Amino acid sequence: MIYAVGDIHGHAAALDSALALIDADGGAEAPVVFLGDYVDRGPDSRGVLDRLIDGIAAGRNWTCLLGNHDRMFLRFVSEGEMHDERILSGRTWLDGALGGAATLASYGVDGGPRRPVEEITGDARAAVPETHLDFVASLPLWHQVPDLLFVHAGIRPGVPMEDQVEDDLIWIRDGFLNDTRDHGPLVVHGHTALDHPAAFPNRVDLDGGAGYGNPLWPAVFEGRECWLLKAHGREKLVPIG
Repeated sequence: MIYAVGDIHGHAAALDSALALIDADGGAEAPVVFLGDYVDRGPDSRGVLDRLIDGIAAGRNWTCLLGNHDRMFLRFVSEGEMHDERILSGRTWLDGALGGAATLASYGVDGGPRRPVEEITGDARAAVPETHLDFVASLPLWHQVPDLLFVHAGIRPGVPMEDQVEDDLIWIRDGFLNDTRDHGPLVVHGHTALDHPAAFPNRVDLDGGAGYGNPLWPAVFEGRECWLLKAHGREKLVPIG
């Protein structure tokens, strides 16, 4: 039995609720995989990272994966990088649609469009704890257990895991979401926001849109079977198709 939490996007209170549901179902020792995108859009990205870092330091059996928003956050603060080449719209991390300014606000930094980027970057470097940057920089790209492969965005179908590239693992949609072949293990991912988590024959998408105000529903897996944890108990996630 293993638990998973999809994209949190700065919603620390929702993370607290999800963790309470996991503790009630599986206890404090339950293994949990977090699928990335801890920051951006929501009001308390700093609080989300604090909770994850503190939980791991306290010995919780948690595995935290890297998401594309986490990498954008790290690159902006560490390198002043505003843009990721996978964003074809040309929007920068500070654009409201991506939510970087909301992340900086949780650290007390004004990331508004009227401020010079150099000033914002300098303030961010002074405000973001080194422990947060080190944590994000150390995050693995995937985690595998029997029957299940956990990753932020998905995989390049047909490519061995050791040959997968980081950009695909944290950004992929085209070529993965529409691929119906059996990948071997069931792929458990986030990244592609839905109105509600959904299961398919070869994958489970746990990004239920918490970054856009939807609830953050944790999931539990027994083999390849998946249930969402809700206030009334477990709710089976039946594969579509």
